[in-house]
Amino acid sequence: MSFFSQFELWTFFAGLGIFLFGMHMMEESIRILSGAAFKSIIRRSTGTRVKAIFSGMFSTAILQSSSAVSLMVLAFVGAGILNLVQAISVMMGAKIGTTATAWVVAVFGFKFNIEVFSLPMIGIGGLGMIALARSPKYVNISKFLVAFGFLFMGLDYMKSSVDQVSNVIDSEIFTGYGILVYALAGLVLTAIMQSSSATIAIVLTMLFSGVIDFSAAASMVIGANVGTTVTVILGAVGGIHTKKQAAVSQLIFTTGTAFLALLLLPVLTWIVLDLFSFNDNPVLGLALFHSLFNIGGVLLYYPIIPQLAKRVELWIPERTVSLSSYIHKTDPEITEAGLVAFKKEILCQLQYTLSFLEPIFRLNKSKQRIDYSDLERYHAEIFEYYTNLHKEDLNQEIAEDLDKLLRVSRSFMNSSKNLHESVDELKVLESETDEVHQKASNLIKERIELLLQTGRMLDVIETEERRNEVISAVEELYQFIESVDKEFIKMCSTAVTEADFKKVEITFLLMLNRVITQSCRMIVFGMRTLLLSEEEQSK
Repeated sequence: MSFFSQFELWTFFAGLGIFLFGMHMMEESIRILSGAAFKSIIRRSTGTRVKAIFSGMFSTAILQSSSAVSLMVLAFVGAGILNLVQAISVMMGAKIGTTATAWVVAVFGFKFNIEVFSLPMIGIGGLGMIALARSPKYVNISKFLVAFGFLFMGLDYMKSSVDQVSNVIDSEIFTGYGILVYALAGLVLTAIMQSSSATIAIVLTMLFSGVIDFSAAASMVIGANVGTTVTVILGAVGGIHTKKQAAVSQLIFTTGTAFLALLLLPVLTWIVLDLFSFNDNPVLGLALFHSLFNIGGVLLYYPIIPQLAKRVELWIPERTVSLSSYIHKTDPEITEAGLVAFKKEILCQLQYTLSFLEPIFRLNKSKQRIDYSDLERYHAEIFEYYTNLHKEDLNQEIAEDLDKLLRVSRSFMNSSKNLHESVDELKVLESETDEVHQKASNLIKERIELLLQTGRMLDVIETEERRNEVISAVEELYQFIESVDKEFIKMCSTAVTEADFKKVEITFLLMLNRVITQSCRMIVFGMRTLLLSEEEQSK
């Protein structure tokens, strides 16, 4: 009987696809249900290295993705919320947390009848997604159940496709390749699929079916551990120096741990199979091996985390690159020139802010993305220049003009912050399919679209006639924002009287509308200040 008649190729690929889809759905549902909570944990529970390690471990075990946690850490490092020592500690903890997936798959996927719990989960979850479509919370809970069911259904397909391979192929033919080849195979598989969990599921399946031995499986798991850093490295490419430092630190930790694990593979294998007596259950033994070498790596690197951070900071030093277009070129000692440069810079900040807001509302047709951390850094540069100008002997008129312009800059920053923090709510709103939520989404997008169009007009004002045209457009924008705000509230008033509309959704809609309206108002008021003289503003 031939190999391909025993190895059902498409069954295996179907199983792998279902497994990856289930993992993706699970990560997405957990992120929406509790992503904010875990962001808060990572931000606040990192006061010491031990706390940071445990927060990374706990968050990854629940979120089922070390890559998601590591990318979250990169964002916090870029924003200055975490320092490099804290970031390294969290990402080390994430490596231990990711071993939870191997335990879940090893225990439930190979010791129980998968159909007994996977099919009910898919059925209950699928019905829940339809029946509870009005509630984002319960839809995502239902999605989680479906995802969990798919996870093990995919594993079952992979198991059934390779169950008979060991009867056809002598496993001895794989022994000549060496542990480095298996480790490389695990690394490449993980880099391609962007999921160490999928690689480990494949390895567990092959080990369970006897296609490979324990040493080969352990080597592939070590390689998969390194492969997860590819996602983190890609997330740091093009980022600021702190993101690159964090990514390189994780690469050093994972490759160093992998090297030692491969070097000590015979000892670790003896500990798992003989000392802990997992010879009769190598699948569970592999999960234990995965945990042991990651815990060992953390214990090994823990004392030298500060030294590692300092070394990486020397390798990847900060290169101060100004985001400003005018103020970094203008000497603050020349206060009159400084005031002109300051106003021009605030106009540039407006355009920068608009470019940041476009992707949030999916209105941007270009591929350019601006990080929120860049907005913060830009505003910091503006404030620093404002402070340097105030060190000079300013006359009262210039000082008052500077203060007004700084308030405009702060308004732009505050609006960006509010809208940035509303991203998850906007995603929830857009995912709803009923008429009220769709209309709410459209009313929000209409305001933002006109805000972007009008704001772009301030980029070039060549003549007084053009200036008057832009002033009229800004006033029309303000009236439109106010009228849509009233229409939105009226829509909510009508919806709340409908029996089938959940009352709690009204609060969600009203609060989101308030954030959008207030943010738009702040930007419009800033535009007015930039366009109008003091006499015109007082009219």
